Amino acid sequence: MGDVVNVILGVIVITRLYAMYQQSRKVLIFLVVIFLVIRIANVVMGAMIMVHMSGEEFVLFGTYQCVIGNAADSLFLDCMTWILGIVWEVLALCLAAWIAIKHFRELRRHSTSGIIGDCFTVLMKTHVSYFASFLAISCSEIGLFSSKLSADAYSLDTQIYLGLTQIFQFVQLFVLGPRLILGVREYHAKLVANSDTATAMTSIAFQEHVHVSTSSSV
Repeated sequence: MGDVVNVILGVIVITRLYAMYQQSRKVLIFLVVIFLVIRIANVVMGAMIMVHMSGEEFVLFGTYQCVIGNAADSLFLDCMTWILGIVWEVLALCLAAWIAIKHFRELRRHSTSGIIGDCFTVLMKTHVSYFASFLAISCSEIGLFSSKLSADAYSLDTQIYLGLTQIFQFVQLFVLGPRLILGVREYHAKLVANSDTATAMTSIAFQEHVHVSTSSSV
């Protein structure tokens, strides 16, 4: 499920960058190619991890337990999947920051601001918060492969560390990930509401102006 959600979030990020770069076909092709290469590499390494995975079943206090063992190469491949994920997120953040800075410079040069500038601000805020959470979770996941934690995988400290990492990963996937869309939708809804309010105020002012001018002529 985590892999499926990551693919969906990757598509969302590509769509956002495609829109930010004014639907540039070159940018779209570049992002799709890089994303597919990384995802295919992750799938291949995941398959290799599954091949070298072994399990052992035993009975402990009347309950059946299963211990899963991984080869040394499996830990390295699992670590590489997270590193490739960090590379993708860093690339996406750099592209988003570059086009945002470029647009802000153009707005200052023409002494204009408003909707475009505010929209890019919302896009960058949601993207930076998502990237920061992904980076923190990736570093914690890579930390699981350290010799100190992997040497005693069933100790209390390691299990607490693993549990917190899984909780933060859940929050990143299912809370901060959807904020990439919800943040823009909330901004659009606020923009529409402000537009409707301004239209209503203009209509009221126009009606009052007509009433005053009619009474004075009489």
